[in-house]
Amino acid sequence: EKNYNIKKARAKTGLRKQTPNDEESDLIHAMWLRQLDYHDPNNPLRKPPQTHYMSSTTLSSSQIMQPQYRNRHNFMIFGGYLLKTTFELAFCCAAAFSHSRPTFLSLDPSTFENPVPVGSVLYLKATVAYTESADDSPSDAHSASENDGEKRKEGDSTKVQIRVDSKVRDIEHGSTKPTGQFNYTFLVDTDISVMPQTYEEFMIWVDARRRVESVRESIDAGGRMEGGDKSKKGRDDGRRITE
Repeated sequence: EKNYNIKKARAKTGLRKQTPNDEESDLIHAMWLRQLDYHDPNNPLRKPPQTHYMSSTTLSSSQIMQPQYRNRHNFMIFGGYLLKTTFELAFCCAAAFSHSRPTFLSLDPSTFENPVPVGSVLYLKATVAYTESADDSPSDAHSASENDGEKRKEGDSTKVQIRVDSKVRDIEHGSTKPTGQFNYTFLVDTDISVMPQTYEEFMIWVDARRRVESVRESIDAGGRMEGGDKSKKGRDDGRRITE
């Protein structure tokens, strides 16, 4: 039920229904201006070595779906195998991006949009969608990137969100359908960041940033509820002792 409510809430804040707000638009514009500075021959500012363009972080794979991976009740591929495949590509993407061994932190609630039949071809595309310092909020992370890492110390850890898009192709008919989007978060022991360049990449970045904020708000709300329960329990215990 909790995951269902999270999916429902994120559907309302999806980019198809909610355009970038004022804060997000300002962040996008600031990053765009920073890119212009990087390429301006009259400006000494250059892209820091720990900042990588999103287009350079992509990893893709394609594979034929074999019958040994099917659900034993039908001829569709078992969902657990599909998750395993997306996780492995996400892990490789994070490792190639950071040149270190990532530590898995979380997987956002995901839904399989279409089944994957035996004999079809599964296409996966992993991209570094968002990064932030392990100790920063989304706004703090952007401020640090604006200052070219001045606020971040060498050896800082970074949270890296990897987006994996999947689609399946029917070989006989040639039709292609999306099978789901999977968002993994890893922790890497290095100071590194991603920068979008195109409009599509900026929207991927905004979507990932919203996911991070949604998770943080959910954790904060859970902490407040837990604190309230403990406070109520303490008052009840006090009344029983008094009585």
